[in-house]
Amino acid sequence: MTILAPEQAANRAVGLTELLAARERRRDRQQAWLTRHPATLVVLTPLAPGALKDSPLTRRIFNLGWQALRAEQRRQGWRCLRAEAQGLPSGGEGFLSLQAAARQVKQCCIRLEDMHPAGRLWDIDVLDAQGRILSRDDGGLPARRCLLCDRPARVCARQRRHDVERLLAAMEETLNAALAAR
Repeated sequence: MTILAPEQAANRAVGLTELLAARERRRDRQQAWLTRHPATLVVLTPLAPGALKDSPLTRRIFNLGWQALRAEQRRQGWRCLRAEAQGLPSGGEGFLSLQAAARQVKQCCIRLEDMHPAGRLWDIDVLDAQGRILSRDDGGLPARRCLLCDRPARVCARQRRHDVERLLAAMEETLNAALAAR
């Protein structure tokens, strides 16, 4: 199992231009994976508010998510065609190509995000073999809630409603509680 070493985190701020370029590269990688393996693709990234995307904290969050995702894959008996995790200055990224129904995979990933003690700290995208991202809306589920208040997380993030330090402290607290519960 691939683990991203927290002590090897880039630990530097990422500017908007670099972040947008990294997102574009991730989309390109997704398309390349889908071309090579036309199957369900799962993409894991950690929650990373602020300019520091690859830190010891975000790597520990990523590693816990990657372990949970791989355990779920084995538990469900989904055949893995390819799996890869990497640490980038823009944050950890895990790609998992599965021979499994995309809707079923999405439902399990939503359960992980909602039920795992650290699940709120992960962003797990599921793409079908045609590259369509399945959303919580597809299953009639509400948007994810903010870590600090009851508003939709996207709204708080877009409006920068909360101080990054408070968000990071809440993330650390959530991660520590999840690790203690193991």
